[in-house]
Amino acid sequence: MIPFSIFSIELPITNPVLKFLVILLIILLAPLLLNRIKIPPLLGLIIAGAIVGPNGLDMIERDGGIILSGTAGLLYIMFLAGLEIDLVDFRKNSKKSFVFGMFTFLIPMGLGILAGLYLLDFGWATSILLASMFASHTLIAYPMISKMGIAKNRAVNITVGGTLITDTLALLVLAIIVGMAHGEVNAAFWTKLGLSLSLFVIIVWFVLPQIGRWFFKKYEGNVSQYIFVLVLVFAGAALAEWAGVEAIIGAFMVGLAVNPLISHTSPLMNRIEFVGNAIFIPFFLIGVGMLVDFRAFFQSKETIIVAIVMTLVATTAKYLAALATQKTFGFTKDERKIMFGLSNAQAAATLAAVLVGFNTIIGTDASGEPMRLLSEYVLNGTIVMILVTCTIASLEAQKGAKRIAMSESPLNEEKSEDIAERILIPVRNQETSDELIHLSMMLKSPQKKTGLYALSIINPETEDTGAEMKAQKTLNQASKVAGSTDHFLYELLRYDTNVEHGISSVIRENKITDLVLGLHEKRGMDDSFLGDLTEGLLSKCATTTFIYKPYQPFDTHKRHLVFIPPNTEKELGFPFWLVKVWNIARNSGARMIFYTGEETRTSLLEILQRHPIRVDFRPFPTWEELDKLDILLKPDDNIIMVLSRPGETSYHPKMRQIPHLINMWLKNHSFILIYPNQPKNGAMPVMDMIHGSLIGPIERLDWIGRTVSNLLKRK
Repeated sequence: MIPFSIFSIELPITNPVLKFLVILLIILLAPLLLNRIKIPPLLGLIIAGAIVGPNGLDMIERDGGIILSGTAGLLYIMFLAGLEIDLVDFRKNSKKSFVFGMFTFLIPMGLGILAGLYLLDFGWATSILLASMFASHTLIAYPMISKMGIAKNRAVNITVGGTLITDTLALLVLAIIVGMAHGEVNAAFWTKLGLSLSLFVIIVWFVLPQIGRWFFKKYEGNVSQYIFVLVLVFAGAALAEWAGVEAIIGAFMVGLAVNPLISHTSPLMNRIEFVGNAIFIPFFLIGVGMLVDFRAFFQSKETIIVAIVMTLVATTAKYLAALATQKTFGFTKDERKIMFGLSNAQAAATLAAVLVGFNTIIGTDASGEPMRLLSEYVLNGTIVMILVTCTIASLEAQKGAKRIAMSESPLNEEKSEDIAERILIPVRNQETSDELIHLSMMLKSPQKKTGLYALSIINPETEDTGAEMKAQKTLNQASKVAGSTDHFLYELLRYDTNVEHGISSVIRENKITDLVLGLHEKRGMDDSFLGDLTEGLLSKCATTTFIYKPYQPFDTHKRHLVFIPPNTEKELGFPFWLVKVWNIARNSGARMIFYTGEETRTSLLEILQRHPIRVDFRPFPTWEELDKLDILLKPDDNIIMVLSRPGETSYHPKMRQIPHLINMWLKNHSFILIYPNQPKNGAMPVMDMIHGSLIGPIERLDWIGRTVSNLLKRK
């Protein structure tokens, strides 16, 4: 114990309050201070861990608490990688991910075996195990990439997918080599491994999502949902270890499995990212730093040689894998930097492999000392390799990410028209406002955090003295819901004797582009389906209107069935509601099924090539066939039906039967009715004001494509 007289405490710190305070100060100050000298924040936490750890100032021991929090942080990184991945791009790039995964596994395996046999003079078993350590990698740089807003870039997507392949193969090599060392590799070994892995995949990929969907539909508490997600992560990790692979594989698989259940704009997603980036992931990085022992360089010549060889071989192999992938698919230099930066860091799986190898006794020497599968020199060399590779990975990933982020941001505003996005949500009570706010955030572009307006209207002639207090409370709740996902919401409180007039006035005053309404509750036989208020707004307001009736939480829908009547693409309002449907697909990741006519399908396919989403196309049924809507419906489906105002090109008299169809078939389903906007003169260029039916097919398609592209501008 080292006395530290200034503060009258002893080192290492044992007081839990002081210990936690020091760690929090490191998490707060290390990134701030080291960022001034251009050192990435995650690298700053690793360096800070090395300084305060047992091999540095010995202020904090790497005890069970640090290891537990660090393990949670490591699982968190892998879980977030699976949760934030764009499943559409993941499926689209699956072959490329497989190619990169094989490159980043086979090249390090080949170079590692040669280095072990001929440079370090190891045996075959030790050389193969050493090579598997080079083949695996940890996505340490992923949180930094995610914060810079390029987590959906194709290079990131392919690297994350390749990580699953190479880490799984590397950890299987570890299991086989250790089994061989114990003489357990036989038919029973392979049978047990195959069955356990198959059962693991079935449970994680098919059972856990069903449990998750049931839980999110039944329980809406913020805390309970977050704890439930943690349970799924650790359950998947435990199942992976039971199946014979590392826990990080299970965490990543769980992230992929629940990806469709947790939209990127939901409060739950915001809480998951916040807690992980604020607590768990920093604990893991500090714990990695505590493993670094600079004194190992001065202990023996063998340690220095092994450390240099391991670091050079691991870095070279990962660079060659990224270079081979770049040349194979024609990626840019910055994308190669991203792939190399994400895949070069050696930490989790590498550390697990070296500890298993170090603890595996294969015999005794002449003096009776135990002979280990991996020697102490390799153990010390691994710690040095972890520090160096994490440093290189952080710097390379940061360089590539900055350039890609700058190239993807619209720097020249004159070249791309910035189309405003202002969504108005009239709210009456807290029970219905939450779902309307959530739908509005799903309709918004992912990168835009403003443009939400909540409106509450009070009749000044009312005798209810508490009306203003109730209205303000509802608005405050709406702001709280939006704020939980870092969205800013404008609260509008208005006095008007006519609600319809009040809403339409606010639409004009604030240049509202989209109106989100809850479905009117029918109270009498003479009452219409939409209600007098909604029908009045539809007749007076030209804005795109969404009428929503939620039956279950929005994120729990498996499919969105979008019915698009013929000739809809000929209307000027077509791209403005279409981009909102596109945003639902991008924000939720759920499967979209478009029921369209042939001409509409042609327009959508053109847009789909530039802005891919997960979608299937099916012929639009006749209006008579819509009477059998129940044949198309499955549990957890959401219906999105595009309607039209009388006089518009796509309007059909049968649309009057929609209330009857809804009352008959959609009592146990959520649905959204969309009424496209009617642009007024002066709202757009002269060419665009020509009615859609008079524009030539090529000109119309070009206008739709340009407008949708402007609305879907990526950050």
